[in-house]
Amino acid sequence: MKKSIKILVLSIASLMILLCVSVGGTVIDGYNKYKEVISSISLEEKVNEIKSDKDYTSIEKIDKDFLDGIVSVEDHRFYKHGGLDFISILRATINNVVEGKIVQGGSTITQQLAKNLYLDSDKNLSRKISEVFLANNLEKSYSKDEILEMYVNIINYGDNYIGIKEASEGYFGTEPNNLDLNEASILAGLPQSPNGYALSSHYNKAMARQKVVLEAMNKNDVLEHSNEYYVLGDVDYRI
Repeated sequence: MKKSIKILVLSIASLMILLCVSVGGTVIDGYNKYKEVISSISLEEKVNEIKSDKDYTSIEKIDKDFLDGIVSVEDHRFYKHGGLDFISILRATINNVVEGKIVQGGSTITQQLAKNLYLDSDKNLSRKISEVFLANNLEKSYSKDEILEMYVNIINYGDNYIGIKEASEGYFGTEPNNLDLNEASILAGLPQSPNGYALSSHYNKAMARQKVVLEAMNKNDVLEHSNEYYVLGDVDYRI
């Protein structure tokens, strides 16, 4: 009996050591990747590069409903966390374990910006570690509004529209500050799956996603006309 217990304890200890070594190696790999990309082009240079684009739009010239919508549906604790949302990470981890595969990422807007600035879309832990280091840099160097501004300017909205200006003009023929609530709430839902919600081929899915955005806005008390939003959806977009 004592021998069996001893074997069990040794087995558990061995597994814990292997797990620590594995995780430690992944952290080191992620950190090394972070150092590699940040040394190839500094964060300041990268930011200046994207801001030099002719279509880059400052946050003051972007519709507030759109900004409220994208924060509500993508990262509603954006203005409260420091780049990582541990509540979302825990929830995503539990859901991934239950499903037996990665179904949720728990990434914040800051992490998504970091990924889009420097990294690929591979779903592995090493890349997520690099993302965390980059997100920390972003949070230390830029304000929340600056991070949000950069994010909406570089993400994909489907149908080959990159950035809020291209998406606003391409889909609706209007500037980002002239979007109405209907248009703004549609655009805010597209970045989660640009190909899956592209208006040219997945209009009905985009409208269903719009409802999710509006419900999130209503839940976060940023929707002024909460009794009217269910009539939205019939839009004149240009493809």
